[in-house]
Amino acid sequence: MPAPRITVVGSVNLDLVARCEVLPRPGETVAGATFERIPGGKGANQAVACARLGAEVRLVAAVGRDPFADEALAGLRGAGVELDLQLVDLPTGVALVTVDAAGETTITVAPGANAALAGFELPPSDAVLCQQEIPDAAVISAWEQAGGLFCLNAAPARRIGVDPDLAVVNRFELESLARADGLVALTLGAEGAVLLEDGEEVARAVPPAVEAVDGTAAGDAFTACLLVSLLEGRSREEALRRACAAGAFAASRFGAQPSLPTAAEVDALLGS
Repeated sequence: MPAPRITVVGSVNLDLVARCEVLPRPGETVAGATFERIPGGKGANQAVACARLGAEVRLVAAVGRDPFADEALAGLRGAGVELDLQLVDLPTGVALVTVDAAGETTITVAPGANAALAGFELPPSDAVLCQQEIPDAAVISAWEQAGGLFCLNAAPARRIGVDPDLAVVNRFELESLARADGLVALTLGAEGAVLLEDGEEVARAVPPAVEAVDGTAAGDAFTACLLVSLLEGRSREEALRRACAAGAFAASRFGAQPSLPTAAEVDALLGS
């Protein structure tokens, strides 16, 4: 079958990442960290993940007219994502990420140009994928223009007046959905995930055991793999199992986009 065509409307950030032994407590300074600059942003991460999993991907996003933009877009270009960019007079989005030795993270996002994303027209596609690091109006516009399946990863959590065909949320984000009468994938961390339809469980999966290194893009890998797998016509059980494996793979690698798996890597982790 032809590769799924996915349009992602979402954020682009440059992640400024400090790796340390323990996360600092409020008011505490932790020394001895290492530092890297890594392409990120939930929209960009999910676009790269979908492309690595075999989809044809277009990303609609906004970046600034600054040196951070080229760095933030490098992973997308390397993955072959088609870019539909708005250049705005705000700095490119930045995420300040701290990762400890156990792979736990704290993340602070300065949205910058992402907050100005507006006024776009979407091409025909099999699915439109959004997250919530962009303005409510942009999410609503993407939903209104979606000719195929509309998927929303409702993070960061807040209520937006859209009715997704597929929503991906964690325990804390579930209550932020304005409507949850379609398919809802509820992620449960190390416990795996549950797929609900009209509030009733229709599938459940647990991730393969991995050593956690950095959980920054695990949710993005999960979302992308679930969407691509469903568009490929896989069963809900198989799609959810693959999504859990993709999330586990990403958590076992350092960095956001560098950690995102290919379809072959998901298959290998599942022993397929």
